[in-house]
Amino acid sequence: MNEHTFFEWKRSERLTAVLALVFCLLGLGLQRLPGVGFSGKLSWGLALVCLVLLGLSRLSRRHRGWKLLLRIAQAGLAVLVLGLSAVEVWVIQIGCRDESAQPADAVIVLGAGVNGTTPSVALQTRIDAAERYLKAHPDIPAVLSGGQGPGEDISEARVMYDALTERGIDPARLILEEQSANTRQNLKNSLPLLEKQGFDSYGGRLAVITNGFHMARVGLLWDLPTELVQVPAKLPWWLDANYYLRESFAIVNDMVLRPLLA
Repeated sequence: MNEHTFFEWKRSERLTAVLALVFCLLGLGLQRLPGVGFSGKLSWGLALVCLVLLGLSRLSRRHRGWKLLLRIAQAGLAVLVLGLSAVEVWVIQIGCRDESAQPADAVIVLGAGVNGTTPSVALQTRIDAAERYLKAHPDIPAVLSGGQGPGEDISEARVMYDALTERGIDPARLILEEQSANTRQNLKNSLPLLEKQGFDSYGGRLAVITNGFHMARVGLLWDLPTELVQVPAKLPWWLDANYYLRESFAIVNDMVLRPLLA
């Protein structure tokens, strides 16, 4: 029997079509909310995946070759989902650690987006965490790391410097690193600045101030035997969820795709 109408489709096809619609609507809704752009794009991507699977399922009725392609697509998708889910669980476990009560010999504060001269929510939370940590440990230097990107009138490091000095942090303790454009460069460019301050990169303790979702990637990219002290900056839950979702993709990009394309 030729199944032309929606209600005559197989149950799995109807479910896939409904999921595609749900993800489309979710993408439209998230697109209107500030700070959760990745979740919106992910929803659109999932809707497209559902439509591709639905199309392959419908075509598989006509030829066995399409059915084989459908099975390959389903198996590949399952492997991808399981792999990303494993990374996501690990990222969340690392991000939940809070070691802000522990002392360190030096500090790195990692930059985040700036809107003109106004810090993004992510950067503002890092500034707040840096203020608390530096006031609790008044005798250690701090590198403020972050260059100037698109839509930013000044560097991320300068925004952090201005905010922290206004809050009473001694400017002599703050070292600006204004050349980096990503996490890898943040860490690479900050290390020699710390070493000039007498920091022992092979035996010292380094406090890293960034958001929890970011901590796992920092640990992967930092390849020295330095003991890292995690000082997480707390985000609102909806932004936290968005960035945690994004982070598993960012780790795959940094640790797999970049080395392969280099």
